[in-house]
Amino acid sequence: MATDMLREIGEQPEALARTLGRLLPLQPELARLLRDRRHVLFAARGTSDNAAVYGRYLVEVHAGRGAALAAPSLATHYAVQRDLSDTAVISLSQSGATEEIVAVQTWAREAGAVTVAITNDPASPLAQGAHIALVTEAGPELAVPATKTYTAQLLAVAVLVDALGPAGPSLGEELARVPSEVAGLVAARHGVDDAIALLARSPHLLVSGRGVVYGTALELALKLEETCLEPVRGLSYADLRHGPIAVVDAGTTVLLVAASHGPMLDPMIELARDLTERGASVVAIGGDQRLAVAATEHLAGPESSEALAPLGLIVPGQLLVEGLARARGLDPDAPRGLSKVTQTDRS
Repeated sequence: MATDMLREIGEQPEALARTLGRLLPLQPELARLLRDRRHVLFAARGTSDNAAVYGRYLVEVHAGRGAALAAPSLATHYAVQRDLSDTAVISLSQSGATEEIVAVQTWAREAGAVTVAITNDPASPLAQGAHIALVTEAGPELAVPATKTYTAQLLAVAVLVDALGPAGPSLGEELARVPSEVAGLVAARHGVDDAIALLARSPHLLVSGRGVVYGTALELALKLEETCLEPVRGLSYADLRHGPIAVVDAGTTVLLVAASHGPMLDPMIELARDLTERGASVVAIGGDQRLAVAATEHLAGPESSEALAPLGLIVPGQLLVEGLARARGLDPDAPRGLSKVTQTDRS
């Protein structure tokens, strides 16, 4: 029997197409609102925070503006006074009801920021309180682990960054191809079942990525933790190199995510070879044929540019997590101790 999570993974192409149709017409208004904002802050928690990591890199690389992740406690607990008149604050929450993120948005607006909400609910407090809301069209998501709402958030981030006035080529034509590319990845399941079998017998897991796809590594690690009840570290390439690689041995499986193009691909191939020499098993998602050869198992990724690769790279990872949870006798739709909307502080 198919799980809700698997069904919702399969709904992503349609959800992305609907979201693209809704958000692209908002680009002129986004460009006007954000034209004079030199800095961008992203506020989010959980899965949305991983979408924000993607946004931070994309703003810096593609739009040439300074970007950072906000520390929500500065607003909610420390009541820090800031002048944000040169800043755009992008708040992400699939429900739009996470009180902490709503509070950060309110704080930012009062401090002079232009506020943009990315959410799946147009009636939510987050959407209603923003200068402009980018409402995704993922539809209701029944499984607790976010899949289609996450990729829809990534798409919203890409549409927003493209509207900022790219330092490089516009993403417009490539954005239009995202739904069909994701559909192909969902249908193919290339390498997924073999990778599930490998992970099912692996006692220790690590996940690593670099640059624009680093958020994908963090999201994959989070999904393994919450869905498969597996303690997994999501590490950047640099962080893994600077110490944790010392614990990698024959009992370790490392999942590497990489775009098929871009400046980070060669270092990830080198890392895969190094990990293999240390006796680890390597499951690679994306990259090129060289990375596939260097890995123990390979899951095909998208052929898109590095800028949009995260929208496709997470899909084989989602399929992997869903299958691994079932292989371990767990319910991927309802991980233990989790709910769809998480509040950071309990009243």
